[in-house]
Amino acid sequence: MSEAFTQIDGGDLNVLIIADHASAHVPADIDLGIDSALLADHIAVDIGVAEVSALLARQLGCTAVLGGVSRLVIDLNREEDAPGLLPVMSDGHAVPGNRHADLADRMMRFHHPYHHHVARLLERMASPFILSVHSFTPRLASDPGQKRPWDIGVLYNRDDRAARIAIPMLEAAGLKVGDQLPYSGKVLNATMNRHAEGNGIPYLGIEMRQDLVGDADGQRRFADILAPVVLECRGRLA
Repeated sequence: MSEAFTQIDGGDLNVLIIADHASAHVPADIDLGIDSALLADHIAVDIGVAEVSALLARQLGCTAVLGGVSRLVIDLNREEDAPGLLPVMSDGHAVPGNRHADLADRMMRFHHPYHHHVARLLERMASPFILSVHSFTPRLASDPGQKRPWDIGVLYNRDDRAARIAIPMLEAAGLKVGDQLPYSGKVLNATMNRHAEGNGIPYLGIEMRQDLVGDADGQRRFADILAPVVLECRGRLA
């Protein structure tokens, strides 16, 4: 057991599901100085990701690692020297408790154990494939004019092999797919840069639209769509 992550053991298939922002948990000894209602908001957690990841782990028969704390406690999908590890502002909301927080302590307590565990799991797999699961809000409070009409985005940095396989399959399943949208994996890809691209491990990075995975029906729908996509990518690349 670790406060830095939750592991779901769905089986022995050499696929590792990684969900950096799956939790809204804030440990009792950390005060972010925010309204607790914000912990249900996209600034604190990738809505729907924990549930879809758990469904996929059991459906595929593989392991999933879910980040154990809110992205407001520390952002697990950031390089160790990157700004934004301890956000003091997110989508127009101040996070005053992070202004004087001990970054080194949060790194030792959450960031390092999480990434070390991911690395250990991958080392045990003979020919791993990674699925990185995130979700995005369809509306940013700080930029209400920005339109985000995609159902799912596919993100990558230099390695776009799985993206090229997945995008037509996702479109064929009826989804409106954003290639490098609503974010670019050239910019926001720290976990996959470290564990996948840095080690030559094939991976698929996806961002689901949160209003489509906010309930059990939507979560099941996306898990059912993604499962064969992951198997196809793994079969052709791993």
